[in-house]
Amino acid sequence: MSNHYRIPVYKPSLSGNEERYVLDCIRSGWISSKGSYVDAFEQQFAAFVGARHAISVCNGTVALHVALAALGIRPGDEVIVPTFTYIAPVNAIVYCGATPIFVDSDPYTWQLDPADVSRRISPRTKAIVAVHLYGHPADVGALRLLAQEHGLFLIEDCAEAFGAYYEGKHVGTFGDVATFSFYGNKTITTGEGGMVVTDDDMLAERIRRLKGQGLAPYREYWHDIIGYNYRMTNIAAAIGLAQLEQAEYFLHRKRAIAELYQQSLAGTFLEFQHTAPNVVHSWWMVSVLTPTAQERDRLRHILHQHGIETRPTFYPVHTMPMYSHRYERHRVAESLALRGINLPSYPALSDEEVQWICQVLTHTCSKTFSTPPSKYAPQVQPQ
Repeated sequence: MSNHYRIPVYKPSLSGNEERYVLDCIRSGWISSKGSYVDAFEQQFAAFVGARHAISVCNGTVALHVALAALGIRPGDEVIVPTFTYIAPVNAIVYCGATPIFVDSDPYTWQLDPADVSRRISPRTKAIVAVHLYGHPADVGALRLLAQEHGLFLIEDCAEAFGAYYEGKHVGTFGDVATFSFYGNKTITTGEGGMVVTDDDMLAERIRRLKGQGLAPYREYWHDIIGYNYRMTNIAAAIGLAQLEQAEYFLHRKRAIAELYQQSLAGTFLEFQHTAPNVVHSWWMVSVLTPTAQERDRLRHILHQHGIETRPTFYPVHTMPMYSHRYERHRVAESLALRGINLPSYPALSDEEVQWICQVLTHTCSKTFSTPPSKYAPQVQPQ
């Protein structure tokens, strides 16, 4: 989140009770992983998403790791994961010694393609990681059916999808376990932090023990399993609780920003992430596609010149050096990655700022094509 931009791509909104709650932690001396704010944040987060258990951890990546570890994912196992994603779920699979099996994306919602998931299930497959990318839910209905049919675990990565709903239920309540991130650019933040949610009592207990150094519940300073130090601090939970109090406003404002972008950029060659009819998109990031990679880079450069920060969409993980040892093509994911732009999307962004960004984009797009095409199918750039 660069400070030299007139409009950054994201910045947190910390205008609620964050300061008051943090000062309360400092004055009380409860600043580490024990304290009332940890319990309150976990309880209220579970209630918000509709889960039985919410277990706080120190970031979203370790949430994924401890969830996979609690399910018993180990060397020799295969775990299906989208290639068009932030790298965290793939790394977490490898932390467990398992093998990530990459799948392609749906060209309209950008979520992992259930048909490709089905094709890649093998006797070694143990789990599917459904990443809800950019705030749009994955097709968890189809994925849950596949998981049940083949006896697989379903893990939901909700790092970018707080406030997103599938068929009326909050994401994170469909799989065996789900994870959330509270990094500084997420819809609600604790600076760094994460949450693991599940309805399974035994799994929740395993996660709590794993995140707390494997401490036995029946004897002080006695550890009967190898665990990790993945606990959230009381200070981070205090910030999270204050953020959760403002969550409905944040989500309302982000959806309004997305609608304004869509209205203002109608008629240009920019293509938005399509929203499936049975979901509520939380619009963590407002992202658009250009016709070509060259147009994407050109638009980003011009926005940069105007002091407007953007980010590219994620590079497919199968193209990164440590994961490219076997040759794979995932054509939709590769196309989305080459043509995508994340636009400023934070709740404090004003309507006037959104309209100014759209004016810059519209002017730049009009200089590219005299007649903007109405629709672009996913394209693959030469490699």
